Amino acid sequence: MAADSSAQCRVLFQTTDKAEEEPSQRKLGKLTVKYNRKDLQRRLDIEEWIDGQLHLLYDCEEEEIPELEIDIDELLELSDQDQRSKLQDLLQECCKPKEEFINGLLYRIKGLRKMSIPQRK
Repeated sequence: MAADSSAQCRVLFQTTDKAEEEPSQRKLGKLTVKYNRKDLQRRLDIEEWIDGQLHLLYDCEEEEIPELEIDIDELLELSDQDQRSKLQDLLQECCKPKEEFINGLLYRIKGLRKMSIPQRK
């Protein structure tokens, strides 16, 4: 009889274990569908490019770069001319020529989709 109890526990343990694995796989699937990995990687690449270019433009360490917030989603909502104006306003303290940076950024964000952010209630 003791052998039957342990076999039964083993079967229940395995069944419970499998049931716990399925929801985590489903959550991962939803995340992949909601945020396309290719889009996320492209956005990350653009942000890293921006960071590197700001270092070159300001020619200083990260701590010394003025507080700039270049919001890609905000830029995507604007017309081409408004995007350019917004970037020129943000970079007005920069003494170096910034047209190459602005042109490069506008080229990189073309075709990028705006990421939806859940709104707080």
